[in-house]
Amino acid sequence: MGNNKKAEDILEKMEKGFQAIGIDTRAWNARFDHFARIASRLAGRPFAFNIAIAIILLWMFSGPVFGFSDTWQLIINTATTIVTFLMVFLIQHTQNRDTDAIQIKLDELIRAVDNAENMLLDLEEMEEKELDLLRQRYLELARKAREELERREAKN
Repeated sequence: MGNNKKAEDILEKMEKGFQAIGIDTRAWNARFDHFARIASRLAGRPFAFNIAIAIILLWMFSGPVFGFSDTWQLIINTATTIVTFLMVFLIQHTQNRDTDAIQIKLDELIRAVDNAENMLLDLEEMEEKELDLLRQRYLELARKAREELERREAKN
């Protein structure tokens, strides 16, 4: 069983536990998903970067006013730590969502192609040892294809 499946099982058990005590996790997840999509789009814009630069400049220029005190330093350290901590979760959520969407699209392409290996549909769930075996198989196929191409070019 792959790590993704184990994580999914743990999350499913946690959600059932929350639902058992009356917490509607589906509604919470939908709200978070909506918020995360908006926040990640906004955070990735040049305007957001410019706001961050403006805040840092404001903080720097306020240093002499506050005598470069420990509190003055603590404000920026705390703010950046909190923002970084929260952004990690937003970025991870967005990355997971994008990865899942790409995986579904690739699975559909594999499924739709007549001669494709359908066993590759759940590659992300395989153990590392199984992936290494498949990787070696496809490296060998690529090596043979290059040799065949070189033979054809040598004939011409």
